[in-house]
Amino acid sequence: ALGYFAYDLVRLFEHLPVLAENDENLPEMAIGIYHVIVVIDHVTQSTSLVYLEHSSQAMPVVKEWLNLIKESLDAPSNAAEATADQRLVSGALLENMSQVDYRAKFDKVRQYTIEGDCYQVNLAKQFSTPVRGNAWATYSHLRSMSPAPYGAFMNLPFAQVLSNSPESFIRCRDNDVVTSPIKGTAVRDHSDSRRDRAIAKELLASSKDRAENLMIVDLMRNDLSKCCELGSVKVPKLFSLHSFANVHHLISTISGRLKRGIHAVDLMKSCFPGGSITGAPKIRAMEIIEELEPDRRGLYCGSIAYIGMDGNLETSIAIRTITLKDGIARFSAGGGLVIDSVAEEEYQELLDKASMMTAALRN
Repeated sequence: ALGYFAYDLVRLFEHLPVLAENDENLPEMAIGIYHVIVVIDHVTQSTSLVYLEHSSQAMPVVKEWLNLIKESLDAPSNAAEATADQRLVSGALLENMSQVDYRAKFDKVRQYTIEGDCYQVNLAKQFSTPVRGNAWATYSHLRSMSPAPYGAFMNLPFAQVLSNSPESFIRCRDNDVVTSPIKGTAVRDHSDSRRDRAIAKELLASSKDRAENLMIVDLMRNDLSKCCELGSVKVPKLFSLHSFANVHHLISTISGRLKRGIHAVDLMKSCFPGGSITGAPKIRAMEIIEELEPDRRGLYCGSIAYIGMDGNLETSIAIRTITLKDGIARFSAGGGLVIDSVAEEEYQELLDKASMMTAALRN
């Protein structure tokens, strides 16, 4: 099974207020059951066709794909690549809140933290623009600018999804569970390698970023404990530095062992959506998000996932993700706000996170 779980799918099992606009009207879940998949292993440089052996639907598809692969191997090596003039052409970039609006909402979050309603809230801003052109070409361009470990392109009947996410949500393999939340961001300086290393060290030493990260680690430990064996939930990596094309991130790792009789889908439901993009406590943070963000998040901060027939599962957090629907491209960026956050710094971080998507859609 392959597809997405939108952020607002949480409304099926948690009661949240209904305040934000939903102009995009994206389905809350889109999952396909595939009898045949093509697996490309870039390490061994091998490609495999994997299919359900006793499926009557699988064999015709396998034969078709074998023919397509043969045709591809026989094709000239200089097959046309996606070019710049094929990429999406965008109109004016619209924003659902100004910097002044953001500051007012920031102050509201800070007041909530002072009053003890929450410790952290992820506040996001949405960007949108009319587009026309080739979404796949734009996705290829986005990946070339900023390779990310959880990229995904989905060409759905009602929308196209271009995800360049750096963040894993839940992974379950042979009942071993891992989640790796990101919390802590610093913009890289590629013009000065010494300064870039100093920025990374500053992020690692930042008491604020480490505190934010630790809040989410505690939240995810609690979420995993609902479905994992008693005593199995551990934190093997805390505040690990990971460097991507335009930012450094702090990433922690929480692991556990799935309880007998619990399916990986049950695990995902108990943890959904990821704490790194809601805040803590999770339900109260989501209530505040609904109050302050003008538009529903749609796929943003939901999850893109595959679930195997063997019960294995791997999911990403759908950040750095563009959704194209009805001729409008939408994407969002945000960050976790805590009591000692600085509005100007948080707003700049938001823009930095959005920069790759903005650049990918720029004419």
